[in-house]
Amino acid sequence: MRHPKLAALTVALTAVLVMPVAQCVAQPFPFDPGSFGNGSTGSLGSDDPDIPIENTLPQLSVTTLVDGLDHPWDVAAAPDGAILTGQRSGGFFVRRSDNTTGPVSADLSDLYAQSETGLMGIALARDFAQSRTLYTCQGFSAGGVTDVRVISWTVDAGWTALTRTGTVLPGIPVSSGRHGGCRILAAQDGTLFVGTGDTATPSVPQDPNSLGGKVLHINADGTPAAGNPNASSPVYTLGHRNVQGLAVQPGSGRVYSVEQGTSVDDEVNLLTPGGNYGYRPDRLPGTYDESVPMTDPVRVPGAIAAVWRSGSSTLATASAAFTGGAAWGAWDGALVMGGLKSKELIFLRLSADGRSVDAQTFGLENQFGRLRSVTPTPDGSLLVTTDNGTGDKVLRVTPTP
Repeated sequence: MRHPKLAALTVALTAVLVMPVAQCVAQPFPFDPGSFGNGSTGSLGSDDPDIPIENTLPQLSVTTLVDGLDHPWDVAAAPDGAILTGQRSGGFFVRRSDNTTGPVSADLSDLYAQSETGLMGIALARDFAQSRTLYTCQGFSAGGVTDVRVISWTVDAGWTALTRTGTVLPGIPVSSGRHGGCRILAAQDGTLFVGTGDTATPSVPQDPNSLGGKVLHINADGTPAAGNPNASSPVYTLGHRNVQGLAVQPGSGRVYSVEQGTSVDDEVNLLTPGGNYGYRPDRLPGTYDESVPMTDPVRVPGAIAAVWRSGSSTLATASAAFTGGAAWGAWDGALVMGGLKSKELIFLRLSADGRSVDAQTFGLENQFGRLRSVTPTPDGSLLVTTDNGTGDKVLRVTPTP
């Protein structure tokens, strides 16, 4: 039997998911699943049928592009053919279009790298071909301030040096380094979505004044983007534990987040402005209580159900992207995630309305260890980073029908 730990994979409640996109606002659940005990009993959809597993994924051809890395958190593909990655502990590395590889110099003297926090998300500006601008989300410590922030950079044409051009958004909280986030998604209109972690602090996910445990939506200068529920705040959605992946579905424009569960229920969420996704670990005063459900409609009235959850065990889902191209066959347009704990790629075929999952399949199982980031490229291949701590790699994964 394939993956006993996935036997409980379920879709969110149909009653919530059949609304048109324009009406996809926070809705209460039609029953009380309880919010005490561990998350597996309090979480949603525990009685829903399993999602079918289809063993129809094309064969995957894998090429190593960069190796000898240490926890490469993200990878970006530039229009000039260069591929840029960064190590969580610090340091950028590139593979250029002429296949040469090497470090890219950058001032990371104020990098805060502790536990799960360090140099994390990387995203190229939408006008990168003209501006040579890119963004990172990284830990920061200097002048008595320690936080996570979005920083802008430019890079020279030869990919030898990154030059810092400014701090786009400071003030994302950090504590011990646990649950530091931090994923960046550059939207087509030039705005940025930023997925953050809750710092393992009880009050943060539900605190509208904290930038932790949120998905933020900002302009390239750090100001709140148009359409945010509070025009003066970058907060787009709240009630998250540790957002690790963000992706826009081609064609529909729907924005999805991927986050890691406690001991249960990794989640895929369809984001809607002002949505509350129901994580509230403050049941015990002063204690970060991870026995609460990932989505708790009892203590968070109106909490929005996940599109997908991993069920009774976590896979440590760490990223999100959509496949593209006929070579993917039945999995063209699927949502794909890297699995750290499960050491595989997880593919989900979403329903036509994007609010449930019709089928799932898996790739690269136990072949390369922990898989973190997944980035699509124009030719349909995926760039995938490993996260084993030594000898990590950037892989190109290509479907071969």
